[in-house]
Amino acid sequence: MLRKIDHQKMGRSNLGWLQSIFHFSFAEYYNPANINFGALRVINDDLIAPQTGFSTHPHRDMEIISYVVQGNLTHADSMGNQKTITRGEVQYMSAGTGVLHSEHNYRDHTLRMLQIWIFPDERGYKPNYGDYRFKWDDRHNKWLHMVSSKEGTAPIKINQDVNLYSLELSQDNEIHFPVKEGRQAYLIQIEGASTINETTLTARDALEIVEEDITIQASEASHFLVIEMSKTVD
Repeated sequence: MLRKIDHQKMGRSNLGWLQSIFHFSFAEYYNPANINFGALRVINDDLIAPQTGFSTHPHRDMEIISYVVQGNLTHADSMGNQKTITRGEVQYMSAGTGVLHSEHNYRDHTLRMLQIWIFPDERGYKPNYGDYRFKWDDRHNKWLHMVSSKEGTAPIKINQDVNLYSLELSQDNEIHFPVKEGRQAYLIQIEGASTINETTLTARDALEIVEEDITIQASEASHFLVIEMSKTVD
């Protein structure tokens, strides 16, 4: 089963310094029929103006992943971490029993990032932070496995049965992605345009995929993120 989510129909917010598209209910956007997709609770497509950002605030019992599309993201937290990542790189945080953190764009150009929240497989984990500087070319016309469960093989491991993949697909190229029985996936067309199993996507659209293999054909150079997971949430 496939279901397209048109980015024009997603929730939106414009605070001046922050412009956001909400894939699921978040902040002032609330839709009781659109709270989560399996273990996936939040995807916010954020544009953060230069020299601004999220001041220090708390989180708990959530696996939080930030994927930079363009610009530079600087993270600081109550565990003593302060790191900056850029395009195609990832930071992750298990909020667990509680953590304070901030996220800023200290550069002179707009930052675009995807903020992703995933329910953990249980509550009360010890808070943890990490980041990974993936090489951009490692996703060129092939799937880059970035995140997995602790039993998985990706370099980033989180407390849930979830896999994150990124892909840069050249115009007119084609690639497959299997979604097996008992599994589902959420695909984001970050940049570009494509046809997936006869469904057309443009930049910022998304696709829910349940137990169905997909074939992606890039009608123009495209950039994707796929979040693959169990159909059930523990």
